[in-house]
Amino acid sequence: MKTYLAEVLGTFLLVFIGTASVVTGGFGGALPLGQEGIGLAFGIGLIAAAYAIGPISGAHLNPAVTLGVFLAGRMPAKDVVPYWIAQVIGAIIASLALWIIVSGQVGGHTGGFGANGWDTTKWGVSSAFLWELIGTFTFVTVILGVTSAKHTTAFAGLVIGLTLAGLHFAIIPVTGTSLNPARSIGPALFSGTAALSQLWLFIVAPLIGGAIAGVVAKAGIFEKD
Repeated sequence: MKTYLAEVLGTFLLVFIGTASVVTGGFGGALPLGQEGIGLAFGIGLIAAAYAIGPISGAHLNPAVTLGVFLAGRMPAKDVVPYWIAQVIGAIIASLALWIIVSGQVGGHTGGFGANGWDTTKWGVSSAFLWELIGTFTFVTVILGVTSAKHTTAFAGLVIGLTLAGLHFAIIPVTGTSLNPARSIGPALFSGTAALSQLWLFIVAPLIGGAIAGVVAKAGIFEKD
């Protein structure tokens, strides 16, 4: 149970810090952070969670990461669904907390809650899908690489967080950058029908990307002898 509670807390930290940077300090905030600031917020949120609860649960914080870890042979099947449930709960609590906070905004809150989505007048669904799939594959491959028994480093959390930030720099203009079904589910529940209608992509594409990364890691293609 401690392991699953750690995933709830870790995912809460990631989603709360990251989406708050969009809602209260992002593109529409009084002090706009912009694309780079938002990317760093998600990266720093992940770093904070990784070092806070990583020794307990591994700090997956993401169903796609959990799937990759499982397919790489690094966790038992019985833990996959409980990890997923814990991660989604953490993300929903984070979005709920943010909703409660901004409900006290003078004049009311008219923006969203950091939900992912793509502008259908600028991007086709295939572009959004490939960005999320390839981005998640890249992210999970880095995670599995720096946490491998043969590659392990004390700076793994930092490397993973900076990778997430870098991917945000690249992908925010297209999808807002998910790479994480839980991160997308939480905000979408508070952001209306448009976000919910596109939510499927941010569940399916990251899971496929994470699965491919897990299979590649299991094969040991990029692991030193």
